[in-house]
This record gives sequence, structure tokens and C-alpha cells, in this order.
Amino acid sequence: MDKRLVIAGTGSGVGKTTLTIGLMSAMKSRGLEVQGFKCGPDYIDPSYHTAVTGRPARNLDSWMLSEETVKDIYVRGSKGADISIIEGVMGFFDGKNPRTNAGSTAEISMITESPVILVVNCASMARSAAAIVKGFQLLAEGPNIVGVIANKVGSEGHFKIVKTAIEQECSIPVIGYLQRELDIEIPERHLGLIPSIERGELQPFFQQLGELAEKTIDIDEIIKLSKAKALQGNSASLFEKENSEKSVRMAVAKDAAFNFYYPENLEMLEAAGAELIYFSPLAGEVLPANVDGLYIGGGFPEEFAHSLSVNTEVKNTIKEAIKSGLPTLAECGGYMYLTEAITTTENREYSMVGIIPGKVKMQSKLAALGYREITGEHNNFLLAENIQARGHEFHYSTFETNETGNHAYSSKGMRGQKKEGYMKYNLVAGYTHIHFASCPELVHNWIAKCKENVYA
Repeated sequence: MDKRLVIAGTGSGVGKTTLTIGLMSAMKSRGLEVQGFKCGPDYIDPSYHTAVTGRPARNLDSWMLSEETVKDIYVRGSKGADISIIEGVMGFFDGKNPRTNAGSTAEISMITESPVILVVNCASMARSAAAIVKGFQLLAEGPNIVGVIANKVGSEGHFKIVKTAIEQECSIPVIGYLQRELDIEIPERHLGLIPSIERGELQPFFQQLGELAEKTIDIDEIIKLSKAKALQGNSASLFEKENSEKSVRMAVAKDAAFNFYYPENLEMLEAAGAELIYFSPLAGEVLPANVDGLYIGGGFPEEFAHSLSVNTEVKNTIKEAIKSGLPTLAECGGYMYLTEAITTTENREYSMVGIIPGKVKMQSKLAALGYREITGEHNNFLLAENIQARGHEFHYSTFETNETGNHAYSSKGMRGQKKEGYMKYNLVAGYTHIHFASCPELVHNWIAKCKENVYA
């Protein structure tokens, strides 16, 4: 037997993350080893999970990845854990297609055969809460909703009314609540998140959430409801090492400015023979010597624009290496860093690496959000011969350039197709965060290009 739960919501903003962190913290306080997962393409919530549990959180995404790969990621990630908690995304049935469960938390719950706890915002309602839960029960037959947690209730009396209605009409237990007047806001839920976590500033908050969960939620009942049959992983896993020998050295930028990496992306590189050499551009660490490739992931370079701009030696080593042919992938924040400059929302311009002609301008509203299916443009060494990969975009910046052409990808989203990113030398850069498990050939193509030792 296994113990796992999906924490699902009736919609965005009902308190899934707050509740998930509270449950994780409460279970950790009981001495349990807890593994966190997040449905969909998200780097922020898994950062919280990792900080609370002490284990690397992982994403489960049924649009970017096959069902077998989703199962494989779950099985590998949950090894050694006493219980796994899978935080949902948006509303339970919200996904890629309004007609189906594709890409939704519901689909992940079915693929992983996980019991589901539904979080309901019960503010300003009583018996009507039962109608909401009943609707979620009836919409699809596959999901296994085993219990409800009421959020934003006015009092214990209010909770008892909601509990009575739901349990009578829906025949599932209401196992606890969080009160409305607690008005719990997750601090730093955006740009300052990683530094705050690294400094340990959020630990008291995590502990507070755990204590609140223990007070008004039946943790013992949740653990009972989490029992499920063990899942089987893929015997031919994408993430298992193909050989023990390291054939190339890959530099990976990793710090508070660049930290958006799917663990599986890094594990696939290692499995294919890459030795990963981490360095921090933010801390003034130059590109490591004798590397055969470079990976600069997403993050928040705009938040650290001044520090990045004054580290001239770092910028120069990266620029010269890319010009010399170092096979490089830069995603979102990494792409921004390689441009000529970033202009912040305060309208201050800071010089960046300058290998990509053009500048980035930050704005207060979201510039792009959603899944992307990308195809490599001509001579894209990562996505050669029109092979496709899947990923997502999420950014508040726009890229402005006078140069035409040299795009890295043809990118397809809900609003149609567009040319995206930049490609020159052996650099492939763009706003798209790619999940390598959607296209294993990408990894092998990258390693093969690194072996050519163009730079070394």
C-alpha cells in the first residue's frame, strides 16, 4: 500500500497552497517523511513544498508528458516517503480543454489513482456548499473524491452547518476547516520567494500553518483516507542512468536569479552522461573552466538586475564562450539575461550579457501565460528535423529588437502560432520553459553537440 492524496480546489484562490503547506508541516512535525508534488507547470509552489518537506518537489503534468512518464515521476519521487501530497492547479476540472479533463488536476488524480480531498471556499454559504461538492462528484466518474476541507468559514458553528449539509447530501466526510478571519496570506509569493526560503525567513510561517492545521483539521483521518494501492513505475525510465561514465561537463547557472529547473531535466542530462557543474552568476562566479555546454534556466533576473549588471567578468566569460560555439540553452530568465539590457518597472535600465541583440522591458501585467508546443527552426541543434517539445510560457516582460530572423522556435499556443526566441552560434534561447521529458531526443542532441567540443 501507498499513502498519497491530491489536494484539489473548486477554483483558483480557494486556499490549496496554504492548506497543502499546513498539512505538510503538520505531518513533518509528527515525524513523517512527506513528498510534495504539484500538478501543472509551476516553479513557485514546488519551492514551498521543497522548503517545508526537505525533499525536492516535482511536477506532474499530463499535457506536457505521457501518462507513463507522469507515473514514473511519481514513483521515483515518492520513494522513501511515508506520504505524498499532490497539490492541484486551478479548479479540479480546469485544464487544457474545456470539453475534457485533459491537463487537469482531475486527470492527474486518475492517472495516479489518488484519493482526492476537495477544498471548498465556504465563505457566505451554508447548505449551498453541498450543492457545489455534489456537482464535483457528478461531473466525472473517474476521480475519487474521498473528503472535503472547508476553507474561510466564519466560526466553528458555521463549519458544523456546512459539515452537516455536505455529509448528508454527498456521503463523504468533511474533515476540517480553516477560519476566514485568520486571513492567512502566503508571504513573498512571487519575486522574493527563493531568497526568503534560502534565508529561512519562512520557517516560522510554515510552522504556524502546521499548528493551525492540527487545531481544526483531523490529520489522523486524512492519513487514513490517503491509503491507495502502490503504483508501478516505468521499467525503461527516462531518468535512469544509461551509463556511469560522464562524457561531457555541463555548466548550470543556479542561484536566486536562476532557479527554475524541473528536476527531471537535470536528471535526464545526467542520465545521458553529463556532469553538471553549478555556478552562480549572481554571486560573481564566472563560467566554470573546461565545460562543454551551458544551461541557464528561468528565474528572476529583473529582481537582481543591478547585481547581475555589475558582474562584468561573469558576463564576459559567458558571452565569449557562446560566441566561441559553446552549446547553450537559455530559458525565459536566462534568455533575458543574455540580451543587451533589462529595463525594470521603475524604468531603470541595466546592461546584461549582450549576446542577443535587443532589450527586455518589464511590465506590471502578465505578457504571456500558457502551454506551448515548440518546433525548432532551421539549424536548431536541439530540436532538429522538426521534432517537437512541450513547455510553457509565464513572464511579465517583452523583448524588443530591430533584428529580424534568427528565431529559435515556432511556438504554438491557444492563440495560434508565432516565431519565438533567438538562435545564433550554438545558442538556443527563448521564453519557453521546456520539459525535456516531452522530447528525450533534445537531451541526446545536446549531449552530441557538446561532444563535438566546438568550444573546448
